[in-house]
Amino acid sequence: MTEIPRTNDPGAPDPSQDPAKIDALLNGRLRLRQPQEGHRVGTDAILLAAMLDDPGPRVVDAGAGVGAVGLALALRAPQSRVTLIERDSRIAALAAGNAALNGLTDRVETAVCDLMDTGGRRAAGLENERASSVYSNPPFFAAGAVRASPDPARAAAHVLGPEGMGAWLRACLALLAPDGRLALICLPESLGEILAACENRAGGLRITPVHPRAQAPAKRILVSARKGSRAPLALAPPLVLHGEDGAFTARAQAIHRGERTLGDA
Repeated sequence: MTEIPRTNDPGAPDPSQDPAKIDALLNGRLRLRQPQEGHRVGTDAILLAAMLDDPGPRVVDAGAGVGAVGLALALRAPQSRVTLIERDSRIAALAAGNAALNGLTDRVETAVCDLMDTGGRRAAGLENERASSVYSNPPFFAAGAVRASPDPARAAAHVLGPEGMGAWLRACLALLAPDGRLALICLPESLGEILAACENRAGGLRITPVHPRAQAPAKRILVSARKGSRAPLALAPPLVLHGEDGAFTARAQAIHRGERTLGDA
């Protein structure tokens, strides 16, 4: 990612007082201030934000971090209002600042709460069954399955609490209005938990495997579902990120530049 010099950003704080730096994504259209250490925005966020051609009028980015996915959606869909849910108040403050940095405060709000705490969501002003779409890049790993990072923000981004993936997804589905869309990026081994969480709650699942190279196993899956649908599961053609030379494929490059979406992948 390319850093935008702070001296060219009149709204940026004094760099000697601010441990974060500004990165540019989507060919420079999206600017993000994020910590120099710990979890950082990458391809997962770009792919997730490229899902669903029409995110609808009320969008939720669940587990938003510094706001990359929700802000990218706000830029792509000017008719949408976006809520960024983040439980770490320090990271949520960066997300709110990034909304201002990109001129999106009129359509983007930040809710500081634990996604899986129903009372906390309600206290933060989040009502169930209101969102037209919920996007989420959930923590991939179950507690105890991997050694957590000593950095709290990085650990929270990668490791689920004891409730597990099912509870996370049920919370996302609770926020969705009937017929609303869920969009996820996960590890392939999470598919069983995803199917179980969606049973009798959402259908029409569409799964897109994401391969680092054409002959390599998929490292991620993109999953979309529609709340209340009874439609069958569909397996979409794979997305291959890199060619044999290591460079992005034409499709992956266009997605990273914000020039195309993945549709309902």
